[in-house]
Amino acid sequence: MMRRYDEMPKIKLPNAKDIKISDTTIRDGCQMPGIVMKKSHKLKIFEYLHDMGVEKLETFIYNDRDKDAARAMMDYSYDFPEVTGWARANPADIDEVLKVGGIRETGILMSISDSHIYDKMGLKSYEEAEKKYLNALQYAVDHGLKTRCHIEDTSRANYAFVYPFIRKCIEIDPHTIIRVCDTLGYGVPFPEEEEPYGIPIVVKKLKEIGVKHIEMHVHDDFGLGVANTLAGLWYGADWANLTFLGIGERAGNSELEKIMAFLITRVEGFDKYDLRTVTEFAQYMEDEVGLRVPRNKAIVGKNIFSHESGIHTAGIIKNPFTYEPFPPELVGGKRNLMIGQTSGTEVVRLKAEEALNELLGIEVHVEKSDSRIKSIHNEIQKMYDAEERRSSVSDEEMKDYVRKYFLYQVDGWEEELEERKAKKKLNLTLVNPEFMPLDGIPAAATSLTDKSVKKVKNGSSKKK
Repeated sequence: MMRRYDEMPKIKLPNAKDIKISDTTIRDGCQMPGIVMKKSHKLKIFEYLHDMGVEKLETFIYNDRDKDAARAMMDYSYDFPEVTGWARANPADIDEVLKVGGIRETGILMSISDSHIYDKMGLKSYEEAEKKYLNALQYAVDHGLKTRCHIEDTSRANYAFVYPFIRKCIEIDPHTIIRVCDTLGYGVPFPEEEEPYGIPIVVKKLKEIGVKHIEMHVHDDFGLGVANTLAGLWYGADWANLTFLGIGERAGNSELEKIMAFLITRVEGFDKYDLRTVTEFAQYMEDEVGLRVPRNKAIVGKNIFSHESGIHTAGIIKNPFTYEPFPPELVGGKRNLMIGQTSGTEVVRLKAEEALNELLGIEVHVEKSDSRIKSIHNEIQKMYDAEERRSSVSDEEMKDYVRKYFLYQVDGWEEELEERKAKKKLNLTLVNPEFMPLDGIPAAATSLTDKSVKKVKNGSSKKK
């Protein structure tokens, strides 16, 4: 049987025990047009990353603001995320990293495609590019730094140059991390595809030539960031470099929260990560950094655990597993059942029940077959039929419907009540307060349906 989350089989990733996550939200994410991160923002992001269990982050070290934020993060004395630097391929940039005491690792940008070498960098040949990059790598190693070689634009590069160049990189630093940068999102996750596009074949061949550590850094220009990152991990990469909410240049990067949620819920061996603060984290980025998180954003969007349509709400009410990929609590979210143009009577019943509980202060139960539920549903649908409404029905509006149909008289109500009273001997005062004397207090009620009212012990009302 597969009717609960814990009954679903998990994927066995070949090298799951070796996989780690690094974050570049405060480096690549800062390059997103219109985003300005203050020191306080960076420190708060650092705290959230720590709560999530992220092993490493990278940051710019270009100016005093960058250095001050980096030092402040290290002052927390957290074991993770490790604070690392980022540099262009020149000794001067590496010197800036060295000025921040405590940083033990830096990435070095090594632009590898023809357009980057010849047009952006203005270099004359592959040989000139190779010399520049290897000299910078040697300089970092000579000064005691662990290194990452950021092989920029690998998915548009000439691999007759790329593979021999990377062999020389690992000769200088056998433990360097080779970052596969799919800079424009040209990569694809298909194992049959050759270089430069095929992420699986690139990762496999890097392993074959002796690369010990491979990191995926994938942009999302074609919407394949997460797929390409996972393909890299599946075929042997042991690091994923990500940004929270996928922020970054153009279409951004592979999303930290998506990769982490997939690993936790779908793959064996990732209990080390914790997503309970990510919904709060997303709200922080919206409120303080100025991002706008789409309502349907996977993992953290406000609609992720919101349900309106009749089929879906009925399924959720009976078993949330039916239409939710994981429990809201996993990501600090909250389930929200809504009433709109596609809603059925089951969610109207539930919302009416909730409203009655709040209005009366006693626990009640309403049957789906109750004619008043059908009346409320019909009135709501008439409103949408007339195209008078473009939003869902709020909880406050639902209380008004409940007051109208359950607590106050409406046309035809007296006749219906008399008929029901004769059949079921219903105590009218417990259904409609208007019939109740001012000093009359009902003993208790657990149902506002055709069922008889049940009393609890000592005649006291059963509170919610």
